[in-house]
Amino acid sequence: MNESKMNRGLKNRHLQLISLGGVIGSGYFLGTGYVLEQAGPAAILAYLLGGLIVLCVMLCLAELAVEKPISGSFVNYARDNISPTWACGVGWAYWLTWVSYVPSEMIAAGIIMENFLPQISQLWWAVLFGLIVTAVNLFHVDKFGESEFWLSLIKIVALVAFSIVAGLICLGLIGDQGYIGSLVLLGSGGFAPNGYWAIVMTMVIILVNFQGTEIIGLAAGECERPEKSIPIAVRNVTWRIIALYIIPITLLISILPWDKATLEESVFAAAMSEYGLNGFAALFAMVILTAAISCSNSGLYGAARALYALGKMDMAPKSLSHISRKGMPSHAIVLSICTCWLVILLYAFNPDSALYTYLLAVSGFTGAIAWISICWSQLRRRRALEAAGEVEKLAYKMPLFPYVTYFGIWAQVFCLAVMAFTPDLREALYAGVPMLLLPMAWYRLRARLRARRAAMAR
Repeated sequence: MNESKMNRGLKNRHLQLISLGGVIGSGYFLGTGYVLEQAGPAAILAYLLGGLIVLCVMLCLAELAVEKPISGSFVNYARDNISPTWACGVGWAYWLTWVSYVPSEMIAAGIIMENFLPQISQLWWAVLFGLIVTAVNLFHVDKFGESEFWLSLIKIVALVAFSIVAGLICLGLIGDQGYIGSLVLLGSGGFAPNGYWAIVMTMVIILVNFQGTEIIGLAAGECERPEKSIPIAVRNVTWRIIALYIIPITLLISILPWDKATLEESVFAAAMSEYGLNGFAALFAMVILTAAISCSNSGLYGAARALYALGKMDMAPKSLSHISRKGMPSHAIVLSICTCWLVILLYAFNPDSALYTYLLAVSGFTGAIAWISICWSQLRRRRALEAAGEVEKLAYKMPLFPYVTYFGIWAQVFCLAVMAFTPDLREALYAGVPMLLLPMAWYRLRARLRARRAAMAR
């Protein structure tokens, strides 16, 4: 199938918010408590460093995607600039990550709704939201873009509203506690109560939360005027992610003592309840629901486009590269959806399934591998253009090359090293490494068998 048959129905505003959908999921609203519990107020530094890594990766991706705007982009870039074997491993590992993570968002949405209507099981809620996400992804791509635009906008408005209310609480304009200043921020053991090594530990976890920004590249083949919309989207999305993490979380730990943060409830809702704003806290539960659906929406989109790229490059069954009359990779979408439903079914039979936990644990590893591939591909491509004297042909050139690229690569290599030497995080490596290496081994073995058959046919 020709790439021209992909429907370029995504507008610039869709592209900018699609990646936010994958980043700001229920894990952000529910999982921030764990980050604060580990690092205290010093988690702000981890979020800043994580945001800087995101910026480096996105600048690399922008240069690649503007030059070659195709669906399933970073898998293609890895094949063209690193090796087909590596691209096969990265593509399959990335797909497996999303099809195991999307059901977890659906289950999180079910847990939230069960709190409101306990007479209905969380599993049935998960099924309902799974059907909604399935329907949206089977629609025309511009309908998907439009739904994701509004779902992401709800999350942004909620975080802005929280920041305003939290700021007013800090100033003593809401509540009877008076001016707070840094009293809460530094009042429970100082800025780094658990030491500065905790910053490194939480940075690894935070990079998992930031995964989803690379979906901009996967959507490149379906957006209008990619040479203009991609650089704008990368720049705006990066700063919005930093702003939507750093500002709300800084204000959060300025009004809620970090040692009250837990995984049992959203720390944002807990902070509002702390000051008697129970209605606002209940509203945040619905925002988390929206975040879960939005993240699932974006994640399924990204998984299907990665699978489409694998099919197109003969690293998966050719039928997965089929393009429907609507200009969508329908077979890749259907297989990704069916796999997500299989994981939900697995959860239904055994909510504590070790296999489910095993699949979910790889998101940190495979996400870092995908990002390293993006930076590595950009490095190799730019060096090739420099050798050919064709750098000026690039419509968009990443600033501060090669320093930005090297920082993006080695910062993430360092994160993987931290995971290897940290018992709590090592499980992600045990799960992720085979998911990367097994497709690579299969691809190499198949290539050798094909070469042998070709030689025998002669």
